Amino acid sequence: MFGGLSFDEMLAKVRALEKVHAIELGTGGWPGHDHLDIDALVDNTTRASEYRNRLDDAGLTISALSCHGNPIHPDRATARDYDEVFRKTVRLAEQLDVHVVVTFSGCPGDSEDAKHPNWVTNPWPPEFLEVLDWQWEKKTIPYWCGAARFAADHGVKVALEAHPGFVVYNVDTALKLRQAVGPNLGVNFDPSHFFWQGVDVPAAIRALGDSIFHVHAKDVALDRQNVAVNGVIDTKTYRRMAERSWLFRSVGWGHDELEWKRIVSALRLAGYDHVMSIEHEDALASVDEGLKAAVDLLARVILTEPPVQAWWT
Repeated sequence: MFGGLSFDEMLAKVRALEKVHAIELGTGGWPGHDHLDIDALVDNTTRASEYRNRLDDAGLTISALSCHGNPIHPDRATARDYDEVFRKTVRLAEQLDVHVVVTFSGCPGDSEDAKHPNWVTNPWPPEFLEVLDWQWEKKTIPYWCGAARFAADHGVKVALEAHPGFVVYNVDTALKLRQAVGPNLGVNFDPSHFFWQGVDVPAAIRALGDSIFHVHAKDVALDRQNVAVNGVIDTKTYRRMAERSWLFRSVGWGHDELEWKRIVSALRLAGYDHVMSIEHEDALASVDEGLKAAVDLLARVILTEPPVQAWWT
């Protein structure tokens, strides 16, 4: 969200938000790498240590390194580039003592000859199921078995952000891949991608349990009139805001404080004890105003002290 700022300007912005103590940093892929030169830091102990010290001096820790991409893209060169960024990110995470790398599961095509990803959302006509089986068995599971093993060898967990358009987009697909790959592969839980699908977010958190390694704090507002006409599957550009069925919003601008209290409580019941990383993608608010609104609401609902025993029983 602060991609246009220098590293020092970004630190000053974050430090001014007194209730923020950790940041998630992009290393490449779709998040970009505006505040971290991965090629300059990876395998360079001195420079990596200096970088970490600057964050320590600012009173900040790194919650995760993010390299969202599509490492199983049908274009081999594209897939190779995303995989290279992922592996560099894992190695740098080990150097910086960061325990989570966030990315997407990716999505392959429908065959070895495909040029573009093919996200299957319907079991009929029957060739869709054939494509889906091929994607999972030939591409997704083999890639992530190797990639998760590589991360585990470096002491790093992989948190896949369940996102429509990719193989992993909901609870069922996330747990299916985790079961096939192993416990070092988990979830970066972003409620915004679940809300518009009609998912009860606390119920999804409960189902995912200890597979949640990292959490994004981002909201969604559904436009009831547009949903009534067109449903929730909406491919219109995010720039056509008034016409869309749903929009990404700052925390609290799609769902009220009570709903976010339910989310925080569900995360605690699931054993999650890490950050809620604010992701600002609200085009109706400025970055500063949207971020401040999210920080203010989350500061009221996040439980920071350890829970107690039920002394009254």
